[in-house]
Amino acid sequence: MRLKARQQLKAFLLRQGRVYPGKTAWSRMHLRWLADQRFEQSADQLAFAEYRHAVEDTHARVERLNGALEHSALPEQVASVVAALRALRGIDTVSAIGLVAEIGDIGRFATARQLMGYLGLVPSEHSSGGTVRRGAITKTGNAHARRLLTESAWNYRFAPRVSRFARSHSPSSVAQGIFTRSPRRPQKMDMSPRADSLRVPLAPSRQEPGNHYACQLRSPRSTRAQSSDAHDG
Repeated sequence: MRLKARQQLKAFLLRQGRVYPGKTAWSRMHLRWLADQRFEQSADQLAFAEYRHAVEDTHARVERLNGALEHSALPEQVASVVAALRALRGIDTVSAIGLVAEIGDIGRFATARQLMGYLGLVPSEHSSGGTVRRGAITKTGNAHARRLLTESAWNYRFAPRVSRFARSHSPSSVAQGIFTRSPRRPQKMDMSPRADSLRVPLAPSRQEPGNHYACQLRSPRSTRAQSSDAHDG
């Protein structure tokens, strides 16, 4: 909703020949530039004001919902998984809750590769006989969870660092171990602006479901851990 409102405002400005000269959209400088825009026609000024109000309203709504999620009282089983996922790169509380809500019980997947297939992050295949042809990712399954993982994958452009605050608020030694041992191959990829923006995040986004699978599977209250304990007992 917020993205759509922003796109509508940008499209209106482009129709009026107004282009923001700065680099970062929706920054403080950009918002100040928007506030300074004036139009000769009253109808244009009214439309511009309505588009701006729509952007502000959707932004305020997103902030309210994010705040409610961050301060919500989660069940113990969900809270442990969310805390573990927050140790992974590019995953905050809201993203972790979204992944848990969209994917559900991860114990229904036998392997991390099955989870990747469910999220549509595996390559499509058009093979015949001895000829193997693989194409773009399938994009099947849950689109929202796939988008969350793809967005978080951009954080793999940088070498991993753990701040003092993060170390003092570590969710679990298991999650930190997964974070530390996570393959660093994506950091060697070409993540520069000249690289293909559609293909760059795919390798890290495929890695993220594996990390998610390991975190939830090894969380103290995971379904599979409980069933394994019951079987051993």
